[in-house]
Formats: sequence, structure tokens, C-alpha cells
Amino acid sequence: MKKEKGHLITKVEPGSIAQELELQPGDRLLTINGNEVEDIFDYEYYVDSESLTMVVRRADGEEWELDIENDYEDLGLEFENGLMSDYRSCCNKCIFCFIDQMPPGMRDTLYFKDDDSRLSFLQGNYITLTNMKDRDIERIIRFHLSPINISVHTTNPELRCRMLNNRFAGEALKKIDVLYEAGTPMNGQIVLCRGVNDKEELDRTIRDLTKYIPCMESLSVVPVGLSKFRDGLYPLEPFTKKEAEETVDLIESWQKRIFEEHGIHFVHASDEFYMLAERPMPEEDRYDGYLQLENGVGMIRLMTEEVKQALEQETDDGKEEELSIATGALAYRWLQGYLEEIQARFPGRKVHLYQIANEFFGTSITVAGLITGRDLMEQLAGKPLGSRLLLTENMFRSGEEVFLDDVTKGDLEKALQVPVNIVKSSGQDFVNAVLGRGEEASQEPDSGDESCLWQGYELKENPYE
Repeated sequence: MKKEKGHLITKVEPGSIAQELELQPGDRLLTINGNEVEDIFDYEYYVDSESLTMVVRRADGEEWELDIENDYEDLGLEFENGLMSDYRSCCNKCIFCFIDQMPPGMRDTLYFKDDDSRLSFLQGNYITLTNMKDRDIERIIRFHLSPINISVHTTNPELRCRMLNNRFAGEALKKIDVLYEAGTPMNGQIVLCRGVNDKEELDRTIRDLTKYIPCMESLSVVPVGLSKFRDGLYPLEPFTKKEAEETVDLIESWQKRIFEEHGIHFVHASDEFYMLAERPMPEEDRYDGYLQLENGVGMIRLMTEEVKQALEQETDDGKEEELSIATGALAYRWLQGYLEEIQARFPGRKVHLYQIANEFFGTSITVAGLITGRDLMEQLAGKPLGSRLLLTENMFRSGEEVFLDDVTKGDLEKALQVPVNIVKSSGQDFVNAVLGRGEEASQEPDSGDESCLWQGYELKENPYE
């Protein structure tokens, strides 16, 4: 089937320039200033002007050429595809890829591997640079897009080729130099694999990346997530406590050196490394503004500070209620501490906190965001749950009430015979939910905030089905 030219308009904002021009859903945008529009970045670049000429094909086939005086305003159009383009899949086969560790039989979107630089700017995704052409880099620079989030993993070209199973992966690192020379803000990520890119290789990678400061604003180091579905994959092992301690020590030594020279800490170990090493979380000012929350860096510290701040504004209302919370092993100890503070101030609240073992992916997966509905059903069956069960929104498919295994919120409520409240991500949201305060105690899933202590940063589901 031949693909139609242009981009299908699906919505016209009331009161917008587009409505004044009598554009309607079903019309197709063909060109702007004589240029075909490749994607959303082309579109935004062309409409960001005092005036433009746009060609639109109406639903009845008639073509209109519109001369528009918009004085840098948004036209008020939405399109069938948010990116206005096909999505680029990953051309690597990384030794640590979590999607390769998924069981068969799940929904198709969970098996899509994206490595699309445009999603780095739209959604904060991390990309490897391996499927980017020189033209893509030129567009980033010309459009002043930032920041770009880069999955570096190692600056050793030969090792990077082996880790990504892509013979061009080492060469792709040169694109960082081009972005740096153009002054493009960046963030970096290292998925650390035991015996592969840790220790001396990690030291080398951090050293190499410091030359890009301040354009590279932060660098996260996170442990590889290992599910039980690894048959036939590269043999990787989880980090031991001693190895986690060594990793944290190495990173903190670099933080001190970098702070003395640049005034930022730059490189950050994920919360999971601190927990495995049984070390206290860093102070808030060592996170440089929480630039790496989506990678599990600073979530516990931020949540701690937010809960503390929220409780300072509260006094006991005398209400009595029994309720429950379920979470993963990673967040359990910290949520337990927050609940002790809440219950000390509000003695009428009795909260059951349950740690859910991830039987679906394997018990080494400890984040709440990868807990399935079936595990919740089986492990909470027969337990005292009180008047409601609180679950983080990150357990659910973006914007929906569906778990990773396609069990729905309604299925869970029916199985456990208890209402389920979906809780947003901040410490204030958590306190409000426990106290049953207004709408904050029960919310629909919201994909707009990634700063949740309970979230699953090993897996980012395809958001553009």
C-alpha cells in the first residue's frame, strides 16, 4: 500500500491560528516554505518564524496554499504521529539489553528496541549514537536541540564494539566530540557490567568523559539489570557487596576531583549501588540538581527530602484507617522509614507495607516498576490490606491501568477484593495518599514525572504504540 504524502492532522486547537484558517482533522500538511516536513523538529523549526507559507491537502483532495503571519506562535495543530515520522529501532545487540531478557508471549510493544535520537529530546531516552548519520548530528546542532542523553557504557572503542555487538559502536563515540565542539548540552549513562566495563575500564571512561565538562552535565553509573530469562545470552553476574563498595569508592573519588576543578560532582552512582554497598545515600547537594533521576540516581534522597518537607506542614487530624502498600525490595526499607514517621505523627493510621518478590522476571530484579499484576495477586492473597491498596503509577503502562503482564487494575481489585489507589511520584503525593487527602490519594497513571523512588529504570516501554 502506497504511503500518502504529508502528515495527517488529527486535532485543531480551539481559538488557534489553524482554526482561524479553517483547517480540520483529516487534512494533511504537505510542505512549509516549499520544504517537506521530515519530523516534529522540522515542523517546529519552520513554524518558529514571523511568517510562513504552508501547503495543505484537504480531506476532499483540494490543496490550499496558506500564507500565515504567526509571529512565532504555535499554529495549534496535532498530528497522527507525535514524532511525525517512523521510529528508529536499535541496530545493536547489547550484552546487557533488558528487552532480550523478556519472556515470550508479552505484548508487542515490550519487544521494540528504540534508539532514536529524537526521543532523547522528547522523552529523555538514552541513545547509543550508532544509528545516527552526520546529517542527524548537523540537525541537532542547527536546531539547537538539547540536552542529548547518550548511553556511553565505555570510551574504549574495542570494548564498546563488543558490548554493543556493533562494529561501528567505537567509531560512533566521535559524534560526542562533534556535539561538544558545537556546545551541545549532554548527559551520559554507563550500564555497568561486572568483569566487563567496571574497575579500570570504568576509571578510564570517567576520565575520558571529564574532558566534555561542562557540555556533558552529568554521568550516571547503574548496575546491569538481570532477569531470569538469560538462556543463550552473554554470561553476566550481579555485583557483590564488595564490588559495589569499590564502585562507589571509585565514583566518589572522581566526584571530589571533578568538584574541585569544575564545581560540579558530574558522575553519580545509582541508588542501587549505595544500597548494595550498604552505604548512606549522598547529601542532596551532591546530586547537582537531580539530573539523572530517570536512571535511579537520587530518587531515594529526593523522596526523603520531599516526605520530610510534606510532614512539616501536617498535624494529626485524628482520623483512623487501615491500609496497605506494596513495593519492590529496592524501595522497601526506605518506605518503611517514611511510614514510621507518618504513623508516629498520625497514630490512627495503620499501614501494612509488603515487599513483593519479582517471581516473574527473577528476584534479582528489585524495582517496583517491573512488578507484575500476577505477582501482586499471588503474594498479597490472604494478607490484611485494609480499606485500600496503594501502588506506584510506575507499575502501570504509561497513561493506562495495565501492568506489564496485561493484568489490569480492575483484575487486581477483583482478585484481592480491595480498591487500588494509583499514587503519583513525589514525596508530597506519597504523604497525601497515605493520609487519604483529596484527589492526591487516588490518581490515574501519569507518564509526565520520572522522579519516583519506586520506579523501574531498567525498562522503558515503547511509549508510542
